[in-house]
Amino acid sequence: MSEGFGVSSGDLRAPSLRRRLAAFAYEGILLFGVLMIAGYLFSSLTQQRHAMVGRHGLQAFLFVVLGVYFTWFWSHGGQTVAMKAWHVRLVDRQGHAVTQPRALARYLLSWLWFAPALIALDASGTRDPGIMFGVVFVGAALYALLSRLHPTRQFLHDVVCGTRLITFHTPPKPRA
Repeated sequence: MSEGFGVSSGDLRAPSLRRRLAAFAYEGILLFGVLMIAGYLFSSLTQQRHAMVGRHGLQAFLFVVLGVYFTWFWSHGGQTVAMKAWHVRLVDRQGHAVTQPRALARYLLSWLWFAPALIALDASGTRDPGIMFGVVFVGAALYALLSRLHPTRQFLHDVVCGTRLITFHTPPKPRA
């Protein structure tokens, strides 16, 4: 059994790709609120009057906010709110809780979902929103499909970081 999670080595099955992508989409909806509040805080504290003034500072701030959000949730219970809703938990290879340094490394490497598409868009110089959305969507979809090539169906950033996503159902509470 793993420490604090009650996960035996036989219960380390990866959730289906559909379940992981549903949690991913739900996470995006929840993060919209988190990033709106963080953006408002940044613009208030910096007296930002125009969206393009201080844009890089805002982007760096939001990157840090996301890093704190994911690192904290993954290292304190292994689940974000969206992961709880979809019964997905992050553990290390042995099924134990993830440490903060490992969670931070996973956050940084999880940008592999988007980095190739964003680099290609920057190099091409395109600013058409439809093309940008399409390139990022296709890039993320291809990255997700790469998990089908791994024997335990894990994403590349999980393999590199020594973490894994598992299906986790909270055990029922005993009746009094």
